[in-house]
Amino acid sequence: MHLKLSGNGARMTSRTNPSESTDHKWRLGALLVTAFLLLLMSAGRLQAQSGMTYKNGPNMTCASDDGRRHYCPVNTSRGVRMVNQRSKSPCTQNYSWGYDRKGVWVDRGCRADFFVPAEQGGPGYGPPPPGRPPYNAPVVNCSSNNGKRNYCSADTSRGVTLVRQISGSPCVQGSTWGYSRGQIWVDRGCRADFRLVGGPPR
Repeated sequence: MHLKLSGNGARMTSRTNPSESTDHKWRLGALLVTAFLLLLMSAGRLQAQSGMTYKNGPNMTCASDDGRRHYCPVNTSRGVRMVNQRSKSPCTQNYSWGYDRKGVWVDRGCRADFFVPAEQGGPGYGPPPPGRPPYNAPVVNCSSNNGKRNYCSADTSRGVTLVRQISGSPCVQGSTWGYSRGQIWVDRGCRADFRLVGGPPR
């Protein structure tokens, strides 16, 4: 700051130091670069967490942590069963997870553990063993029409797979449907068709 004398009296003038201006611009630039790098790192971590995050024989974890659809390539010739939901977002078959010939897909934030029977022998894509046809196994319909838990007798000895959800209410394994020895249960309005791997309904 400088004091300048004139005919009308003294005036105060202010002059910016060039070195101070350069230092301010450098700090602002460094701050912007840091913020950009943090954003890239965050996006990289999110992308890395989506897709297949774990695989051990027939057990795997498939995730849609970024809310988008991701494929986990596995042999689905003998079906797929969700065994544990890890995400807060619902994992509902044919809505936020499913499978086709390419593998298991997850969407809308679903992250879950899946059991893939065809992968039990390793990464190969060999045919299923005799006596366990994947697609002509019996299908049982089980419904919770009154919103309460209902049980349907079935041979669940070799597993159960949800193949078609009929209800508007979500059918989420472990939450609104599941199975135990000799029966399938549904709850809170879930209505669906279930494929039995083991044998015909009782």
